[in-house]
Amino acid sequence: MPQPKIAFIGAGNMAASIVGGLTAQGLAPDSITASDPYEESLSRLQQVAAVNTTQNNDEAIAGADVVVLAVKPQVMQQVATSIASAVQQHQPLIISIAAGIEINSLDKWLGGNLAIVRCMPNTPALVQTGATALYANAQVSDSQRQQADQILRAVGIALWVDDEAQLDAVTAISGSGPAYFFLVIEAMQAAGEELGLAPELARQLTLQTALGAAKMAIGSDVDTSELRRRVTSPGGTTHAAISSFEANGFQKIFTQALTAARDRSESLAKEMDAD
Repeated sequence: MPQPKIAFIGAGNMAASIVGGLTAQGLAPDSITASDPYEESLSRLQQVAAVNTTQNNDEAIAGADVVVLAVKPQVMQQVATSIASAVQQHQPLIISIAAGIEINSLDKWLGGNLAIVRCMPNTPALVQTGATALYANAQVSDSQRQQADQILRAVGIALWVDDEAQLDAVTAISGSGPAYFFLVIEAMQAAGEELGLAPELARQLTLQTALGAAKMAIGSDVDTSELRRRVTSPGGTTHAAISSFEANGFQKIFTQALTAARDRSESLAKEMDAD
């Protein structure tokens, strides 16, 4: 099977991470063309892989089977309308990794009747451990879904949702989620220092514990509540900490925080999709 020709519109960090993952999995660099107005961004990308580069978006799109829109949401409308003619001429699969831009808006800006997959990746994609949710419109064929799936799996896991509105909840969980874990890491390290540990010791213990807990959860055949119970002896040290968390409304705090993130994602989408 011939390798797909993929064009990246935008050559920033997320594009570079996907390119790195794709080429590590065997996609030939010369199957990829990236465009960006900034020469330094293209130069950084070529340090990841020897892909084709250009500062002309239409040139990148010519002959592409897949076009990945990897530009900031604030400039998406301007970029999409500027490439609409080239996209309509070649009718590639469109994959958008821009947060908050709904498919109907993308389709309108790009001229209509296009196969579009909207994705919500997160920043751990930069180290090939991302979590991405995808939603496809009705024009996307089974083979195109497979293409999109393979592209996003190059930087982690890829999961499909059946309702585009679910991407707002995905944003709250995995899109913003790394920041929640960073906050917990910050708090644990600071608490360790308050309890008398040297900063670097507290840092290393916290980071390794976070890594180990995630690996155990991923590799286990039981749910996380059972894993928690297994390390929480009645009357022990862990039980004392968990009881303190629960007494202070830990679950309620998280539910309120993620609901706020979901609601903000919905309002941002309305703001950016407005004419």
